[in-house]
Amino acid sequence: MVDEHSENRSGKGDGRPHRVRLPGFIDENEVGLGDVIKKVTSTAGITPCGGCSRRAERLNQWMVFTGRP
Repeated sequence: MVDEHSENRSGKGDGRPHRVRLPGFIDENEVGLGDVIKKVTSTAGITPCGGCSRRAERLNQWMVFTGRP
């Protein structure tokens, strides 16, 4: 038996990213998880490669941070 929650965890959900609300940290724009990781690693001096860009795109599709309800 498969419920809808296990489908979302396995990545076979409806295609929408998970939204995490962080009021006070994120303004009106949405920021993807991949963009956050890319920013942190580039600040640390790590140059992104082609694989990093593809990974960032996939992570952005998986989770998004937002400040609005």
